[in-house]
Amino acid sequence: MSLSVLQIVAITPVVGYLGYLRAAMSRRNKQSWESMIAQLEKGWSGKQLSEHFLWKEGLSATPDETWEHIQGTRGLWAMHKNAGILLRMADYAARNSDNVDPELLQALRADAVQIRLCTLMTITQCAVSQASDSVRFSAFRAASMYTGMAARMTQLLEGSASVALPAFVAAM
Repeated sequence: MSLSVLQIVAITPVVGYLGYLRAAMSRRNKQSWESMIAQLEKGWSGKQLSEHFLWKEGLSATPDETWEHIQGTRGLWAMHKNAGILLRMADYAARNSDNVDPELLQALRADAVQIRLCTLMTITQCAVSQASDSVRFSAFRAASMYTGMAARMTQLLEGSASVALPAFVAAM
C-alpha cells in the first residue's frame, strides 16, 4: 500500500508540470505577429553593427566596436531573448503560411539555437574573465549570427507576412 502512495506522490508533480507546459505552449501558439514583435527587446538594436542591418548578413564593426555597441552583457542578453522570440515567429510562420521556404525556416531555427548557446556561453565567459579579448570575439561572433538571423527573418516576413514587416523593422 505504501508503495502505491509513494508512486502517486512521485507522479503527481510530473503530471502537473506537463500540464503547465502544455498550457504555456498553447498560449504561445495563440500569439499574433504583433504580440511577438512587441516582445522584442526595446532599447537595444543591432543597427549600429551593420550598414545593412535587416537586409544583409555581416557586420561592419570590429570586435571591440561591437562589444561597445552592444553594451556588453546587456546586448548579449537582448540577443538571447530576441533569438527566442524570432524562433517563435518562425514557428508561427510555419503553422500559418503555405508559402514559407522550409530551408529558410530550418536556417532560422538553427540560428536561434546557435545564438542562444553562444550568448549564454559568452555571458558566462564574461563573468569569469571580465571582457577579455576572447569574450569580445565571442560577442562579435554572436552579433554576427544575430544580424544574419535578423536578415533571414526580414526575408521570411517579406514573403509570408508583409503586413508585419514595418512593425518588425521598427522594433529591431
